[in-house]
Amino acid sequence: MLREETIEAMTSRERILTSLSHREPDQVPVDFASTAVTGIHVSVVATLRDYYGLEKRPVKVHEPYQMLGLVEDDLKTAMGIDTEGVFPRKTLFGFENRGWKPWRCQDGLEVLVPEDFRTTVDANGDILIYPEGDLSAPPSGKMPKGGFFFDTIVRQEPIDEERLNPEDNLEEFGPVTAEDLDYFRREVDSAAGKGRAVVANFGGTGFGDIALVPAPFLKYPKGIRDIAEWYISTRTRRDYIHAVFSKQCEYALANLARIFEVVGNKVDVVFLCGTDFGTQESSFCSRQTFDELWLPYYKRINDWIHANTTWKCFKHSCGSVERFTPSFIEAGFDILNPVQCSAAHMEPEHLKSSYGDRLSFWGGGVDTQRTLPFGTPAEVREQVLRRLEIFSKGGGFVFNSIHNIQAGTPVENVVAMLDAVRQFNGRRR
Repeated sequence: MLREETIEAMTSRERILTSLSHREPDQVPVDFASTAVTGIHVSVVATLRDYYGLEKRPVKVHEPYQMLGLVEDDLKTAMGIDTEGVFPRKTLFGFENRGWKPWRCQDGLEVLVPEDFRTTVDANGDILIYPEGDLSAPPSGKMPKGGFFFDTIVRQEPIDEERLNPEDNLEEFGPVTAEDLDYFRREVDSAAGKGRAVVANFGGTGFGDIALVPAPFLKYPKGIRDIAEWYISTRTRRDYIHAVFSKQCEYALANLARIFEVVGNKVDVVFLCGTDFGTQESSFCSRQTFDELWLPYYKRINDWIHANTTWKCFKHSCGSVERFTPSFIEAGFDILNPVQCSAAHMEPEHLKSSYGDRLSFWGGGVDTQRTLPFGTPAEVREQVLRRLEIFSKGGGFVFNSIHNIQAGTPVENVVAMLDAVRQFNGRRR
């Protein structure tokens, strides 16, 4: 049964902050598109704009790695979104979102991409993309023929154990630049003026994130850049990994202090890390390994944020991560995403009853592997209402799908999801 109660109306920002304080807001808050793991594929953004009768114009691909579409203010209003995202100045392929130009997706959809989004097509018909848009460098991403987003191309030199140097895995880290500080100041000021909760990704805090380890943004990355070799190293080269993480953490703490000086508490949530620890049925490492390799560095970052700011700390990890949840809490994370309820031991009732008083769940609203792309609108509605009933009790919940909404998802199902949220929230007024 949906509960009927009356709560005073809140702004979007108040709604998010109330929920993250583990109190029930007037409505369950909604996020889409504030991060690279809560976004919407550009093709679905285009169909949503058509469905809601918004101005016809090509959608901008603001996150080219996953081909996520920019959700502009008019669509945010139509969808009932309560968040505003702030992204790094450069994309995962190392170029800025500027100088927009037309580009045709493989399904024929015309979109806009940044000026340095430069591609070629290989003999197999796969689309290759280049770091910093430099066609003279080896390509760092590949969109398979008929595909919808890019996969990383691993560019790993042969490993020489005698010459391994942690500094090689640190070349992308360092002091934040004056240009980036000015960019973050402007972007946060703009986002804060829209009345929504500001969710910022400043970069540099993703310890061992496998999307970042291969460094698709660097032309000639050095160090351990093969994903399999990196995972092996977490077992066989732990001193090396500690050296990388320790120096990265020093840079991150100094950079966060400088960033805070220019953005202050206009930021409400900070996306810190997208490192995945779970698979569908198990995990990439033991909890003991997590506690040794990752927890100390996460804790240093989160402790600094909690001591010096009002920001809430956002941790993303796909898969079956229930075993790590106590460690996530010990590390100081306030938020867990994407809450992959389809994975082993990730039942919504268990997560909420066991950890809901100490951790906010950002996601878990609908299954994007099966229900949302392949179910009926009625099945989507039923699952969404059930998840809302479980996760919304006592606050500590921001509605989002489980990870990004993928290409090919029927617009009728996305609308059924949003309508179910409105129905649920309507019973609380």
